[in-house]
Amino acid sequence: MSQSSASSEPKSDKLNFSTKLAYGAGDLGPAITANVLAFFLLFFLTNVAGLSAGLAGSVLLIGKVWDAINDPIVGVLSDRTQSRWGRRHPWMLFGAIPFGIFFFLQWIVPQFSEEASAQQWGLFWYYVGISILFNAFYTVVNLPYTALTPELTQDYNERTSLNSYRFAFSIGGSILSLVLAQIIFSAIPEDTGRQYFVLGAICAVISTLPLYWCVFGTRQRVAATEARRQQTEASENIPLLAQFRIAFNNRPYLFVIGIYLCSWLAVQVTAAILPYFVVSWMGLSAAVFTQVAIAVQGTALLMLFVWSAVSARIGKRAVYFMGMGLWIVAQGGLFFLQPEQASLIYPLAIMAGVGVSTAYLVPWSMVPDVIELDELNTGQRREGVFYGFMVLLQKIGLAIGLFVVGQSLEAAGFIETTAGQAAPTQPDAALLAIRVAIGPIPTVALVLGLVLAYFYPITREVHAEILLKLKERQQSQQQ
Repeated sequence: MSQSSASSEPKSDKLNFSTKLAYGAGDLGPAITANVLAFFLLFFLTNVAGLSAGLAGSVLLIGKVWDAINDPIVGVLSDRTQSRWGRRHPWMLFGAIPFGIFFFLQWIVPQFSEEASAQQWGLFWYYVGISILFNAFYTVVNLPYTALTPELTQDYNERTSLNSYRFAFSIGGSILSLVLAQIIFSAIPEDTGRQYFVLGAICAVISTLPLYWCVFGTRQRVAATEARRQQTEASENIPLLAQFRIAFNNRPYLFVIGIYLCSWLAVQVTAAILPYFVVSWMGLSAAVFTQVAIAVQGTALLMLFVWSAVSARIGKRAVYFMGMGLWIVAQGGLFFLQPEQASLIYPLAIMAGVGVSTAYLVPWSMVPDVIELDELNTGQRREGVFYGFMVLLQKIGLAIGLFVVGQSLEAAGFIETTAGQAAPTQPDAALLAIRVAIGPIPTVALVLGLVLAYFYPITREVHAEILLKLKERQQSQQQ
């Protein structure tokens, strides 16, 4: 190695506090926007904008499908990016501001026509267009960010620690967005349209700025890793379709995709249906809904560092099993909860939060291990491809799940409202659909995730062997 490249190489796979903090900050904005959309968008579309549940579900489907399609595109392009800022940072720098703008525009209710049907379709196409643009820029900033993990460290336990910081910011952002919603809804009690307008504007601003903190706080470490990569990576350029084929021939990668999909299908379906469950089934106020959501996210935040420490001792798979067990009990309990048992909703939320924290932590800390197995087999690092396809399949699954929820509410006779109207009494069929969506559907997904985690083949010992072989290869290339 030349003297300059040697000096730029990281001295250790251990990361300092400021680098971990900056890296974690990069997930604050995407977490805030994703959390607000997950908890409020479907409810906003049906109960503020006045869209039918079927059209609202279709908006979510189209936006998520496009979000999924653009993930591998951005992933591959970021892998091939050449700049003085590295492969990932330019995407985050230039995508941050449009990301905030299009998030805000989703919380406006434009008037297209006085005629009800024309207004419905005008709003539908408006929200579809804004959703497509927002999801495009969400991918532009978030996918390159997620691909930074293996570029910052190769240490097995250090990656779990790094992801603890990431998801501390992620869950912290989710909690912050819910606290803001609670404050705004209390300050503007009578105007639901204005509530979401103000919430969207504030969250758009505070979601954009931390992306720049992440870029500048991790730039030095990423530059050193990029210099090392250019020295050691094989020069063979594998065609795009062949890269996809290699990704899907990576058996551990398929397990990680399945584990992540099952976990987040449960999270997203529960988040989307929770406002309806609290307001329509339990007969509680929207303020109680935000308190329940805060209980889930707050517990998940506290448990993140507990699970990270436990994982260092017993491994990722065991941690996942422990968290999922409690979550399944809580999720099933919600289905049987009756309106007169309102006080039990908080203990169930805390139990669910213990499991949700493992859904944040474990799958994402598995992906870099899979990437190194691919590097051992091919001689190339393609973080963007693996992260892109993981998120693609996850988003397609979630899009279908949320679409089915919307269509089920429509078929069950759910009654939509617009801002200012009194809340209607929902029919029994709609209430049953809400309970099924919050209980049995997430529970089945979580059980499937446990089955996949049981058969996941990369243990700590297997990963250590992969790293040893990679190190031997790099040393032979440097001689």
